Amino acid sequence: MKLLMVNKFLFPNGGSETYIFKLGDYLKRQGHEVQYFGMEHEGRIVGNRLDAYTSNMDFHGGSKFSKITYPIKTIYNIEARKKIRLVLDDFQPDVVHLNNFTYQITPSVILEIVKWRKQTGRVCRIVFTAHDYNLICPNHMLNNPNNHSNCEKCLGGHFENCAKGKCIHGSTVKSLIGTAEGFFWNWKGTYKYIDTVICCSHFMKTKMDTSPFFKGKTVVLHNFIDKVEWQNIEKKDYVLYFGRFSEEKGIGTLIDVCRQLPYINFIFAGTGPLEKKINGVSNIKNVGFKTGFELEQLIREARFSIYPSEWYENCPFSVMESQMFGTPVLGADIGGIPELIQVDKTGELFKAGDKTDLKIKIENMWNNEEKTEKYCQNCKTIRFDNISQYYDKIVKQYEGKN
Repeated sequence: MKLLMVNKFLFPNGGSETYIFKLGDYLKRQGHEVQYFGMEHEGRIVGNRLDAYTSNMDFHGGSKFSKITYPIKTIYNIEARKKIRLVLDDFQPDVVHLNNFTYQITPSVILEIVKWRKQTGRVCRIVFTAHDYNLICPNHMLNNPNNHSNCEKCLGGHFENCAKGKCIHGSTVKSLIGTAEGFFWNWKGTYKYIDTVICCSHFMKTKMDTSPFFKGKTVVLHNFIDKVEWQNIEKKDYVLYFGRFSEEKGIGTLIDVCRQLPYINFIFAGTGPLEKKINGVSNIKNVGFKTGFELEQLIREARFSIYPSEWYENCPFSVMESQMFGTPVLGADIGGIPELIQVDKTGELFKAGDKTDLKIKIENMWNNEEKTEKYCQNCKTIRFDNISQYYDKIVKQYEGKN
């Protein structure tokens, strides 16, 4: 099978890139041919045989002329459409797997795939993995960043609410562009050509199903995660948070609760805009951004970890990783988080954004070592898909089998 992976960034940049690189590598090992299409970038690590890519769009730099043309190119990118046609003609894929493609690549490439199929008679499925809510919400998150509240006003195609709420970076101009982009592609009906929408949580599926273009085409495949070796490690006296230090992650709420629990030691591993606020709390030790073995040890040795997010998380790796390493999770009951925690077995839930409930749950888990130790041992039985199990499921989607 020939598969063309489409993603705006073709260099390590975030979760969607980790996904396409790992999945692409595994597909190759199983005998499939895989090529990639996206933006050119000096850090690009994957590509296609023709070296055909759309130009890099740097929203934070670039020439004055390029910045003037960006509003048009973020809605409809003619260059991306022309370049992907070159790759389609050369590679002749059986499947085009779309990932993060809005704004830099734009849905214009879908129209070119459809045109190519009609002109060549080639059977080529279009599969889309939704890494966020962008096709149903212009700011990607179903969240208004100006008041840090979750928002579903744009669902059903009511994208004018993005402009009204200045939901994209608090900017009127950017939010107007996002609104225009949403209305334009809904009007064109372009998303009807997507054959399958892969959602990484049942929660996300319910939101994607609000679009008539996607309802009936969505399937749930939780993210894959590498298997790890179980180790009986002696726990140390701290509670761990690892991830981004930002409001939507619930860090403001967690910091306030930490202040109310001075007898409990907390370790925060990460970086973000609330870092200064963290550094002012005596019982929080900020160890900065950690990866690899250092992060693994922090997770394995924690009594339990906290995932206090306040936005509609999809399928956070942090929750999965914690349990895989034998550490129970106290997670917010929001988005896809509850789908990953076996309550009273591998962790517990609290009401997202509720300081009182969070404080009570932390105290209960901290003061009941017997219970948390039971949770730790139960983590031995936790099962998430690894890459080979995910592969078995996704190939069915490539082939159009549910």
